[in-house]
Amino acid sequence: MSEMAIKPTWGEQLRREPTVMAALAVFAGGTATLLGAWYFQYVLKYAPCPLCLEQRVPYYIVIPLSLLIAIAAIVRAPRVVIVVGLLAIVAAMLVSAGLGTYHAGVEWGFWPGPTDCSGPISNFSSKALLSQLQTIRVVRCDEAAWRLFGLSLAGYNALISLALATIAALGLLAQRRQG
Repeated sequence: MSEMAIKPTWGEQLRREPTVMAALAVFAGGTATLLGAWYFQYVLKYAPCPLCLEQRVPYYIVIPLSLLIAIAAIVRAPRVVIVVGLLAIVAAMLVSAGLGTYHAGVEWGFWPGPTDCSGPISNFSSKALLSQLQTIRVVRCDEAAWRLFGLSLAGYNALISLALATIAALGLLAQRRQG
């Protein structure tokens, strides 16, 4: 009798594909981070400042890109497509880490932040402007709305972004070994 080939499960196949695993880990981590930011904004009612909103932009790029890279690796797309995609993820997450570090530094007073959300407003020549300012609450970039173990959300974003960049870089190394 001939031996029947045992087909590996999806989980076993994924474990054999480190590039796919890296892309899916970035997808899951990025999605969880963005969902967490939205939870703080919409459920806990912590209004984001302009720098907080800027830190979300790399996630809007990386989440769908990481899913596309995982699919590309599964269907054996050309290696250059996967490598360029992973490099883009690493770059975007390093930008996100830089933004998070900058914002955390502004919150700690290490350096000044943008004047539109942390500096003084010195020109109030219009009465209409003054009346608008009385009804609008400006969310300041230099005041951390929440901290855990001394780190603000910006600080956690910097750490998470570095972790996601590292995971994507490990996916790149795995792709290099396979190629």
